[in-house]
Amino acid sequence: MSLTKDEWNAALTLRHGTELQKRFSSATVAICGLGGLGSNIAYALARAGIGKLILIDFDRVDVTNLHRQQYKAKQVGEYKTQALAENLKEIAPYIDLITITQKITQDNFKDLLKNVDVICEAFDDVEAKAMFVNGVLEHLPNTYLVAASGMAGLSTPNIIKTRKITKRFYLCGDEVSDVSDTIGLVAPRVMLCAAHQAHTVLRILAGEYDV
Repeated sequence: MSLTKDEWNAALTLRHGTELQKRFSSATVAICGLGGLGSNIAYALARAGIGKLILIDFDRVDVTNLHRQQYKAKQVGEYKTQALAENLKEIAPYIDLITITQKITQDNFKDLLKNVDVICEAFDDVEAKAMFVNGVLEHLPNTYLVAASGMAGLSTPNIIKTRKITKRFYLCGDEVSDVSDTIGLVAPRVMLCAAHQAHTVLRILAGEYDV
């Protein structure tokens, strides 16, 4: 079955209401890092009918990604930007996707993220997270930022939460756990943190700023 754009939009409006869907469909969200967090955030936002997603990552799909990231075995070796865009089009055929296959640095992030409503930080490197968050807060102060910290291991999922740090900065996760030789990443906990991030994005776009 092939869906028309009108059918797709009508279905989203039926679920979300006219006003809310207008907000979602007119929004631009950047997802920086397309691993366990980023790929799951992208799936949730695409299903919600976000109008434009900017997908940024320099890495390729690896077999070790498959247990928690939204890729297929046949996509191993492909760039994550290309593979994720392909998968998203299967579930949200009319979404506007911009793929940027390069590493985000202190020198390029401002140009990559201009004219964006909300930025999702989804890196797996602590130093990269710190650099990025500090840079966005300093140089893009009018843009909403939803970041993550702490989703490793098998601890209770009930300690994963969302906190509002500043007026436009939100942090999701347990803020404690980190990957080590004895603590790995399991899909449900990573997906839960990603769901917190995606839901926070939707609340921001809906004009709901408290947590």
